[in-house]
Amino acid sequence: MELGRDSDTGGQVKYVVELARALASMPGVYRVDLLTRQISAPDVDWSYGEPTEMLTSRNSENFMHEIGESGGAYIIRIPFGPKDKYIPKELLWPHIQEFVDGALVHIMQMSKVLGEQIGGGQPVWPVVIHGHYADAGDSAALLSGALNIPMLFTGHSLGRDKLEQLLKQGRQTREEINSTYKIMRRIEAEELALDASEVVITSTRQEIEQQWQLYDGFDVILERKLRARLKRGVSCYGRYMPRMVIIPPGMEFNHIIVHDGDMDEVEGNEDNSASPDPPIWSEIMRFFTNPRKPMILALARADPKKNITTLVKAFGECRPLRELANLTLIMGNRDAIDEMSSTNAAVLTSVLKLIDKYDLYGQVAYPKHHKQSEVPDIYRLAAKTKGVFINPAFIEPFGLTLIEAAAYGLPIVATKNGGPVDIHRVLDNGLLVDPRDQQAIADALYKLVSDKQLWARCRQNGLKNIHLFSWPEHCKTYLSRLATFRPRHPQWKRSEDGFENSESDSPGDSLRDIQDISLNLKLSLDGEKAEDNGALESEESAVNEKSKLERLVAKLSKSVIRTNHKDASSENSSKLPLLRRRKHIFVIALDSVIHEDLIEIIKSVFEAAHKDRMSGSVGFVLSTSLTISEIHTILTSGGIPPTDFDAFICNSGSDLYYSSPNSDEMLSSSELPFAIDDDYHSQIEYRWGGEGLRKTLVRWAASVVEKKGESEEQIVIEDDQRSSTFCHAFKVKNPALVLPVKELRKLMRIQALHCHVLYSHDGTKLHVIPVLASRSQALRYLYVRWGTELSNMVVFVGESGDTDYEGLLGGVHKTIILRGAFNLPPSRLHEARSYPLRDVIAFDSPNVVQTEGCSSNDIQLALSQLGVLKE
Repeated sequence: MELGRDSDTGGQVKYVVELARALASMPGVYRVDLLTRQISAPDVDWSYGEPTEMLTSRNSENFMHEIGESGGAYIIRIPFGPKDKYIPKELLWPHIQEFVDGALVHIMQMSKVLGEQIGGGQPVWPVVIHGHYADAGDSAALLSGALNIPMLFTGHSLGRDKLEQLLKQGRQTREEINSTYKIMRRIEAEELALDASEVVITSTRQEIEQQWQLYDGFDVILERKLRARLKRGVSCYGRYMPRMVIIPPGMEFNHIIVHDGDMDEVEGNEDNSASPDPPIWSEIMRFFTNPRKPMILALARADPKKNITTLVKAFGECRPLRELANLTLIMGNRDAIDEMSSTNAAVLTSVLKLIDKYDLYGQVAYPKHHKQSEVPDIYRLAAKTKGVFINPAFIEPFGLTLIEAAAYGLPIVATKNGGPVDIHRVLDNGLLVDPRDQQAIADALYKLVSDKQLWARCRQNGLKNIHLFSWPEHCKTYLSRLATFRPRHPQWKRSEDGFENSESDSPGDSLRDIQDISLNLKLSLDGEKAEDNGALESEESAVNEKSKLERLVAKLSKSVIRTNHKDASSENSSKLPLLRRRKHIFVIALDSVIHEDLIEIIKSVFEAAHKDRMSGSVGFVLSTSLTISEIHTILTSGGIPPTDFDAFICNSGSDLYYSSPNSDEMLSSSELPFAIDDDYHSQIEYRWGGEGLRKTLVRWAASVVEKKGESEEQIVIEDDQRSSTFCHAFKVKNPALVLPVKELRKLMRIQALHCHVLYSHDGTKLHVIPVLASRSQALRYLYVRWGTELSNMVVFVGESGDTDYEGLLGGVHKTIILRGAFNLPPSRLHEARSYPLRDVIAFDSPNVVQTEGCSSNDIQLALSQLGVLKE
């Protein structure tokens, strides 16, 4: 890991890699996949281009005989975004759907491989999908919906909090911040992660009460009320909220050996070939006139939010501190300042100017390079000099370096904003300060390095309590939470095989009592200090509880493997949708088009693919906000048999139908020749508010009125004819008087109603569907259900569309944007998006082509450009 190379390679990278490795070593966990981006670029390590890398050490005790052919922890690198180019996270947003599709393909392939190896021939699905950071939260939500697998989320740092901090600094306007950091797109991704997550894992209580509280989709008080109602079995009227669980990050301490020696032992070791000093020691000590003095150590990127300049000012202006101690600044790696990012270069330049201003030469070390493997040696050197570790960041989401420092016997001085508060509460090994108070920083550092008794007490407290932050303890708490989830995974019912699901094998039931297991932690499952009951549990009791946890977690894994899921290919081929047999699928998804224009465009698409359509190698899907009966009427009136289409994605993605020309195969209650996919409904019903949501919407609709003299007219009217079980439909008489889509989403989230709100292209229709349903997600379902390759889909859209339009443009499928007079200007409701469309769509992608018109010749030319249907 190239930690510290930029703002994207900090502690979070180390956290997720070590979490994956630690989870894979837990009893009952067979495999952990860490999905990230594949990069083959000259400015990053070559290993970033490797598609698969094993993490778990095969030398660990008892590991070889326990691991299976595919067991362990792996980094899986998915190619997406620009090839052969490393780009910062802010520029990845337009490529997220491409990552989701690539990840979906990997998961499907791996479930099949594991099924053959350990699942008795049946697919083995992941137990959970865990998103880390906002972009992965967005991705995990889409994957969770496509696969019907529970989701966890860890934010690491949050967009709303960052926005507030940047606005307080006053250096940039809101518009400049959004342009630089794509902050509104990031915030919407975090809101979506809240919508879809079973549990949100946080590091501290401050993160919940001060950071997540800023979000529309979470409220501390409402979450407690809803949880209390659920425990009493009282209806929540369709309201849900993810559970916030505090699980501090872990560390592996077994390899750490703490010495009580002092600086006198350091000298002379160069001649001792048995234990020479680490090279990094001499690299640091060459800066110092007197290397014996206690070392104040800061380990942070040259980033403004890390507040390094205030630390240097505090050191430079406090003469007693300068006389007593040295300062070491480990600020990542650099070759030349001119090659650094402008922000990081500005911070480093400021530090160098301050060193010159206060004449700190011989007292401050700032080495240009260090290896990740040398970080422990840096901590050891600071501890050997009886020094102090400091984290002066304006706000620190957690502060993993504080735990690392404590593990090596270093007392700490840390910011009082964020995670260090909780770490200090547990370790009691230092002092907390206001990061903006320069004098307070100097005073705290001086107090610790000058008072030897205080220094020794803080050191011992840290070493005594550090085990509470170990990875094994973290993983036990993590897995105990996981075991309380209701199991969800792809499953399809079929009349001929009578789908069965053994209740006795349900993880939700067989592991229900895991909630009551004491993990022998001083931190409770919610991360709070457990109350002292006057006596510790006996060692025997702790061992028994550990064994019970291991057995139950192992059973969780086995129950998911044993869940009865038969491949759809076992069905009678005559009952299968023809989708499975098609080489390409053409998806027509034009929004708010005049019916006559829609018919003409469909005919043009059919004509452009005439040869392959006749041979059966191309299938067609119609994707729309219309109901199935409206579709039937439009197609038949235009002379197009509905059976020309293999499937219909209706009601904005809340219903999925297949052509069913034989009446004895009809599954719908109507006389229309369509079969509805009830299994799609069972997959999207997660967190669907149902009737409770409908009543809330009806009350809101009644409040939207237009005054006409003395009377009032209701603007939003419930549309019973277009509504269905999973789509609450409304007519909008005057789009100018209703809330924009982002405001209506906010209104629903504030009330803990998690749903997908969208307007039609012209703003005259409003649809509210399940949060995990959409027209783009329906396409992923077709891949999971029937194996229709996403890369072989071609989606036809207009130049604009309904407010779910952006979801149809991204991913590995091909997109053809049809230009022409049929494209009407969108309603102002679409202009209210909180971020520009370019922040989510890569219009320069080779998978996106725009036509000059909508004739069959225009469409043929576009298909040729995409490499589809070549002669």
